[in-house]
Amino acid sequence: MHFRFTTAGESHGKALVAIIEGLPAGLEIDVEAVNRELGRRQQGYGRGGRMKIESDKAEILSGVRHGKTTGSPIALTIENLDFVHWQDVMSVKPLEQPLDNPRTLTRPRPGHADLAGGQKYQTRDLRDILERASARETAARVACGAIAKQLLGMFGLEIRSHVIKVGDVQIVPLAREWREISAIPADSRLNCADVTAEQEMIKAIDEAKAEGDTLGGIFEVVAHGVPIGLGAHTSWEDKLDARIARAIMSIHAVKAVELGTGVANAAKRGSEVHDEIVLASDGGFRRSTNNAGGLEGGITNGEEIRVRGYMKPISTLRKRLMSVDINTKEASEAAFERSDITAVPAAGVIGETMLAVVLANEMREKFGGDSMDEMLRNYEGFVSAISKY
Repeated sequence: MHFRFTTAGESHGKALVAIIEGLPAGLEIDVEAVNRELGRRQQGYGRGGRMKIESDKAEILSGVRHGKTTGSPIALTIENLDFVHWQDVMSVKPLEQPLDNPRTLTRPRPGHADLAGGQKYQTRDLRDILERASARETAARVACGAIAKQLLGMFGLEIRSHVIKVGDVQIVPLAREWREISAIPADSRLNCADVTAEQEMIKAIDEAKAEGDTLGGIFEVVAHGVPIGLGAHTSWEDKLDARIARAIMSIHAVKAVELGTGVANAAKRGSEVHDEIVLASDGGFRRSTNNAGGLEGGITNGEEIRVRGYMKPISTLRKRLMSVDINTKEASEAAFERSDITAVPAAGVIGETMLAVVLANEMREKFGGDSMDEMLRNYEGFVSAISKY
């Protein structure tokens, strides 16, 4: 059994589309919870004008009947409200005559997929690349992740994110407990557990905006209530930390991924890093610390999974960088498309999505089941066996 999804759609096309496969029959689906997750993705101080246009709502077209999954693929769509302004430019029909304003892109933006994608696909209009490479695609991912979260919730597994750094401002200490992360209010401007640091981050964002620049940062995603035994040590493809790293790295503008305290660990001695094993009050095994981020040998060890995504500054700047026009070959300022100043909080929500999808797949692989009841029975049997180890 596998949980997987695929998305389709362009930034200014008619809609985003997603298909989800691998859910057991009988899982109750809360569409409003999906829409709340979509709303979270649109929040965060430093977002651009597109967030004022869109009001993302998912419409489920198949795979759910009377509020429950049927076991067949789920298809859903998210309408792009901005499409009304792009109907001719993004039309799927052949052009009958040249457009007055085709919005052709020939000046690639440094840091984007524009030039490399244009060369790869041999297109002279880089909008063919821009539209699909846009982070707008992540709205469809978040809808899929919201459904994955609902599956994981049946097993007591929760996922949250928080911002730990924007620009050169970071929280101190970086490590925050689950109760602190889960207590961040829904209306937090940057989804940060440190109010003082958050104010400094906002100041840094304002300064970057005034200078026509952008900022990156770091977000952390935490999975709480993860069972022992997901993933495997037997193959590089089955190591769960590798699968998680791939998923987080797939998020737009993420250029590095860290599991646990991996970056700091590289400069320490082994005696300072490895999590000692202790016997818990319930007779089970625990770790006295969690520097490994909940994974040892590619397998979950029962501690929280902690993964950090390092996001580069957004590549579209009002303070335009230099580029070269692909047609004239003349040096020119890069094109500008509407953009954010920073999107680290949104990237955290997308990070939750990708971790949820990976863990949902691991749960389906390990516990299988065509129905929700069967999957729960398989899970309970494994938990019982672990308790006797």
